Amino acid sequence: MRLDKAFFQRDVLVVAPELLGKILVRRMESGELLRFRICEVEAYRGQEDKACHASKGRTQRTKVMFQEGGFVYVYLIYGMYWLLNFVTGREGEAQAVLIRGVEGINGPGRLGKILNLDNTFYGEDLMDSNRLWVEGDDRKFKYTSSPRIGITTAGEYWKNRPWRFVLS
Repeated sequence: MRLDKAFFQRDVLVVAPELLGKILVRRMESGELLRFRICEVEAYRGQEDKACHASKGRTQRTKVMFQEGGFVYVYLIYGMYWLLNFVTGREGEAQAVLIRGVEGINGPGRLGKILNLDNTFYGEDLMDSNRLWVEGDDRKFKYTSSPRIGITTAGEYWKNRPWRFVLS
């Protein structure tokens, strides 16, 4: 079953670890369904989080992050990789979970390539999208947490937040 809005409309530090073990589903243009178990995520928590894109306020790039949870936030890095994020929390909170890896695919850039992501996914509603959604799995999974990866300019405090969650 597809996860509902209520799942995503909670604090990112609750949603992020609970996404571990859930199934990311992508319907390709050919109609083929790809299913991947989510195994690595990172939490970005609002304007106070200096590692979060929303820390500089609402911009054209970040406006979807200020919506209620359940929307897709994609952005391009290095001019070649679209990274997949899910907006969480209540409207105005600007939180998101970066999907860093799924079973068999490590790295958010590689995942974006496999999923064939592009800017058209920006703002997609996970509740009614026919090409990208997340399904539940009732099993409980163990995970570890550690500092987020690649956070160099956010300062020591934000760089060292243990907001990266990985299936054990």
